[in-house]
Amino acid sequence: MTAVQTSPEQNGDVPDAAGREQFPAGAQVLVRDEVWLVRNAVPTRDDGSRVEVVGVSDFVRDQEAVFFTRLDTVELIDPRDTRLIADDSPNYRRSRLFLEAVLRRTALPQSERRLALADSFLLDALPYQRRPAELALSGANLRPRLLIADVVGLGKTLEIGLTLAELIRRGRGERILVVTPQHVLEQFQHELWTRFSIPLVRLDSVGIERIQREIPAGRNPFTYFKRVIVSIDTLKNTDQYRHHLEQIRWDAVVIDESHNLINRGSLRNQLAQTLAPRTDALILASATPHNGDARSFAELIGLLDPAAIRDPENYRAEDIEHLFIRRTKISTEVREQMKGQWADRGPSQAVHCPATPAEEKVFEELAAVWLPEDGRPSVSSVPLFPYTLLKSFLSSHAAFRATVTARTRTLQKKDDPRGTAAELAALHRLAELTADLTEADSAKFGALVRQLKDIGVGPASDTRVVVFSERVQTLEWLAGVLPAALGFRGRAAKDSLRVMHGGLSDEQQMRVVEEFGLAGAPVRILLTGDVASEGVNLHRQCHQLVHYDVPWSLIRIEQRNGRIDRYGQARPPQFHALILTSGIEGAKDDTLVSERLLEREDQAHRSLGTAEAVTGLYRAEAEEKSLIQDLLRGRTVDESLDGHRSDEGSGTAAMDDFLADFFGEVGEVGEVGEVGEEPDAQAHAAGAPGEAAGERTAADAGTATGSVLPRLFDSTAHFLDEALREVYPDARERLDLDRDEQSGLLSFRPPADLLHRLKALPVDYLREQRLRERLLVTFNRRLAQHSLQRAREAGSTSSWPEISLLTDLHPVVEWLTDKVLVRLGRQEAPMITANVTEPVFLVQGVYANTLGRPTVVRWMGVTRHGAVDDDMVSLLRRSGVGPTMANKLRYRDPAPLAEAVPDALAAAEAFMQRHRDAWDRPLRESIEHHKLRLGDWEQPTLAGEHTKRRLTDLADDLLTTGQRPMLRVLAVLLPDPDAPPAASVSPSAAPAAR
Repeated sequence: MTAVQTSPEQNGDVPDAAGREQFPAGAQVLVRDEVWLVRNAVPTRDDGSRVEVVGVSDFVRDQEAVFFTRLDTVELIDPRDTRLIADDSPNYRRSRLFLEAVLRRTALPQSERRLALADSFLLDALPYQRRPAELALSGANLRPRLLIADVVGLGKTLEIGLTLAELIRRGRGERILVVTPQHVLEQFQHELWTRFSIPLVRLDSVGIERIQREIPAGRNPFTYFKRVIVSIDTLKNTDQYRHHLEQIRWDAVVIDESHNLINRGSLRNQLAQTLAPRTDALILASATPHNGDARSFAELIGLLDPAAIRDPENYRAEDIEHLFIRRTKISTEVREQMKGQWADRGPSQAVHCPATPAEEKVFEELAAVWLPEDGRPSVSSVPLFPYTLLKSFLSSHAAFRATVTARTRTLQKKDDPRGTAAELAALHRLAELTADLTEADSAKFGALVRQLKDIGVGPASDTRVVVFSERVQTLEWLAGVLPAALGFRGRAAKDSLRVMHGGLSDEQQMRVVEEFGLAGAPVRILLTGDVASEGVNLHRQCHQLVHYDVPWSLIRIEQRNGRIDRYGQARPPQFHALILTSGIEGAKDDTLVSERLLEREDQAHRSLGTAEAVTGLYRAEAEEKSLIQDLLRGRTVDESLDGHRSDEGSGTAAMDDFLADFFGEVGEVGEVGEVGEEPDAQAHAAGAPGEAAGERTAADAGTATGSVLPRLFDSTAHFLDEALREVYPDARERLDLDRDEQSGLLSFRPPADLLHRLKALPVDYLREQRLRERLLVTFNRRLAQHSLQRAREAGSTSSWPEISLLTDLHPVVEWLTDKVLVRLGRQEAPMITANVTEPVFLVQGVYANTLGRPTVVRWMGVTRHGAVDDDMVSLLRRSGVGPTMANKLRYRDPAPLAEAVPDALAAAEAFMQRHRDAWDRPLRESIEHHKLRLGDWEQPTLAGEHTKRRLTDLADDLLTTGQRPMLRVLAVLLPDPDAPPAASVSPSAAPAAR
């Protein structure tokens, strides 16, 4: 059975609450005379609720399907009809597994703000990286929406992964769309799978077309996979994909490098405007989110919360602190937590390169004709072009020749011989001066070769280096001459070097980045343009970077350096810049601008943690343009960098005050008070699996103690181990299972139903590790980390690790959890002999909102006399339910117990209704606060009024709805007739109706 296309939802709205069906995750439903387990349910505009299910009854067992309640009759099974059955498994294994599986499959309620999974992934326990997830879940905003603006290198991808993982555990991450620049697609995909077990299917235009050929005509290709990652360059083609994107809703959308969305009317901006209202969670990430224009930044924030900013021309940092988090490397919490885990960078070293005689002739010509200092005009009619010419020469003679040729062709096309004659003649002289130049005439090239040899780059060394240049011509010229100059010969000359620039396809760029990150790859030199200055990790095997030419922007210099100066860098990053110097009087060599910019960037990095706010322009392009204009006015570099703010009016000064506040450490410890506890308390609460559940009742609604996840098994490893024994008692034969008890490695052949789930894994990973033939998995983090590290080391041909870490989100764990759930038939609940004095019914109670998401989840033990204990896990532990309990296989007549089910359910319902108001109060108060803020927000447009109504409706949709909770009988505990009375747990001793 295949999934069906979702119905249109033009603006992200959902239907009115009246008549909405509620199908909480984990509930069983009857559809087409078969029993199904609900995984997720969301309302649609036209087709009722969209219910994602997996088959339980024999005919559809393990099959995945999607039903719409207006197309099919989806019947929630009445808990009063629960059939009590015996459990003949050893130690009541089947019952214990079933209870644990229900706990795992039930989404955490909306009221649970603490992190549940942060300690279970393959990453260091750094509380600062958890703060974005804490902010997203804090209730400070109606929906989990935020802008992560940490500076380059702090681990924004890991912060996004943690946030998505928590949303998935809450049933709010089934459908995920990640949008990134094309060159970081595989890097992002790799991190989310290897660290968090979140699989994303990578799609490009070719992949989308392939899906469209495989699915029925008219179907939406974006419904084919639940979690996808697409490059923004592919998706921004709104003419081709917009109608598909308008027909689908996402649980979470992530847009990386989101500063590219700012320009109103651009294709990227249109894409963002299409996606923002069609997703619940929205995560934007950018180290440089502000372009210096208040209105543009307000528009970016408006994607997250349209009502956050009243006046886009006048707002403060505190207006957006519920949506925004930003730290630098020198932020207190980052600095303290990163001790020993991120090597400090060295200073930027300027390598002076005295110009060769041939280069001095060009300097002389530029100083005399193009950039004279004696008051004479330039030969060029375009004021900025002489500096374009100069910058190309400071890059290389190859780039210089390309610039001269392009300008000559432009002038020759003009029908103005008299007006262009002088400049054409000057261009001709420059062409003659550089016509015969080779690498022997390049001072920078000779210095580069010496520098690379000094740091150890060569045929007999593993040392790697990144060489940046702004000019493609420079990169291509260096690619042709550099390997031989370093001693590489034959095939090694080709294999030792890779070139990356914006002219390469996304596949080519990703392949280059992957090769450079593999220790076993022969590449030693990466020549790259500034396409690699945003988002790309180049630090895995490299700590050396050379600026062959220096961008005239502090932001761009910092972005380049951030490719190797980032979290996970084990060695001190070293930066060198080639500075071409001249002895010609009046020559504008690299000491004029480049050397001073390097010094200022280093000063800003050490004192402020970032160079972005130094000029007050916040965009690399604006910084360079402003600097050139100031040079034309006769200003120095320092005067240009420091004088921008003072030259503007009071309006800009006021904006500078805001931006200084904005670029402070927003979101650091103590500034996100609504997020909750301090990091240590959060980490403690998020850990300790297997502790008693700390569910809050009316008496302790204000506390946040105990474990976030109620668990019957003390670890996921123990759960999986017993689940394998239950589902596959002959696993060695059926799965060819091999277990290394010492290392914790599990190796087995995936069966057909698991293979179906593995389709969601990255295609390259499936192919390169041959996962369809055999899976290697482990709970041993050290082993998984070693496998990940080994994938990058010498001899490896793939960056994908051979062994994956089993987290709660791993497809193998989810597969076995579902297999356990469907071991019991329709509305069956097992009878368990335990250490109790009278029968205790285990009941799950759920209140939900009109979006189908749980707002309150209670796990109760209920006696026939109406006593209720709402700490089911603690009750089970006190009652001796565990792996050492004995199953004496005695027959117990279920008839008398079945008669008591309705009374037990009535007692559970009364208990929940009695405490509902107290449980609801924190959620209700938070939503009322948002509605009050909406009431104060005024926009004098029809669109503004529509937005206000939509957000008000959304706020109402998040409140608990319905008078009655959804109840489900999970099991019944029975007294042991052989146990002495004093040895049994009395329900009256339990904290009934605390």
